[in-house]
Amino acid sequence: MTAEIICVGTELLLGDILNTNARFLSRELAALGIDVLHQQVVGDNAARLEETVRAALGRSDLLVFSGGLGPTADDLTKETVARCFGDEMRFEPRVLEEIRAFFTSTGRTTPADNEKQAMVPTRGGWFENPNGTAPAVWFESGGKRAVLLPGPPSELEPLWKNAVRPFLQKGQQRVLESLVLRLTGIGESHAEELLGHLFKNENPTAAVYAKTSELLIRITAAAPDEETARAMCRDYARNFYRLAGEYIYAEGEAGLEYALVSALREKGLTLATAESCTGGLVSQLVTNVPGASEAFGFGFVTYANEAKQKLLGVSEEALAKHGAVSPQVAAAMAAGAAKAAGADVAVSLTGIAGPGGGTPEKPVGLVYMGAARGADVFVKRLDLGSRDRATIRLAAAKNALDAARRLALGLPIPGAVNARDIPD
Repeated sequence: MTAEIICVGTELLLGDILNTNARFLSRELAALGIDVLHQQVVGDNAARLEETVRAALGRSDLLVFSGGLGPTADDLTKETVARCFGDEMRFEPRVLEEIRAFFTSTGRTTPADNEKQAMVPTRGGWFENPNGTAPAVWFESGGKRAVLLPGPPSELEPLWKNAVRPFLQKGQQRVLESLVLRLTGIGESHAEELLGHLFKNENPTAAVYAKTSELLIRITAAAPDEETARAMCRDYARNFYRLAGEYIYAEGEAGLEYALVSALREKGLTLATAESCTGGLVSQLVTNVPGASEAFGFGFVTYANEAKQKLLGVSEEALAKHGAVSPQVAAAMAAGAAKAAGADVAVSLTGIAGPGGGTPEKPVGLVYMGAARGADVFVKRLDLGSRDRATIRLAAAKNALDAARRLALGLPIPGAVNARDIPD
């Protein structure tokens, strides 16, 4: 079965609202083994919507809509889709009772305009919406089907999970299951050279997605049941572990900060951070993880040279001789953070995030990372390029997270050198 997602709302076209529904629906349809071939956004205009629906009917088996089911005059999705499916809308007293009950539960009376939402397809059907006033409805004709969902995610998602998904599952011949591998320390081009042949398989399939300082590889298998599909994904993943296991740091949706906190807790270690150019971003990412307090207690933001001296013990001589953006200062920051916090592992970042402040010798995007565990202190130069400030800061922070994770697990940090080998 092929599907098309059509999100309705002028506010989506104008960028006033982030379209999270399309992402949610894409994943849910894929999990049902339904291939999503197209996504569209159309404004609150009946003529343009009808044109979109008729084009979609010509190429897809299932149309899934979000939005346009409200009580106002510009909410025309039901009426337009009904016309395209050759159906008619009818008044359903039970829906009106549910709408009135919803308003009563909030201490309000039912506006007359909301009675419009009690209109449902004559030949199709509807699903009760416990979280709002607009029921989901469905149309069917000539082997084609459309499902219309309200726009607010707080209504759409529970409606989908509790009513629409079971409705669509009936008669499905296969399911899709996915396994996500998360990699860091390898670029997209290198990954293509190393793993390219694995991305050409038909079932399971594998695709690579580049994110800031990491890659995601999604393995997807189609099978008659979930257990078989999961086993196929796991079996195919062994090929990636065999070729690129050193770069795979986790599976699933959780990022580097989760892997770091897990490693620290597993080993019974504590972490401290010392940040200049990232301004506390590493600490923020770590403390986003539930349970981080068991492993993280100190985060130093030492933007000024005086702060580096006062809080981390960086010498005035090192700052004057090498500058704040230097391997010597990065090493001193990491060692100083570990000592001041009494932490087992510490990481530091000092660099030029831009957009200004760069020089030919120290350009925008140059960051030095320090990493300390016990008596060992390591430094790595990060050349993050002339990207925007936010991306440089995030890339630096992710490198620090991975360095701390590697130290916690006793793994080497690729490209890092021991601070003892750096001239004073």
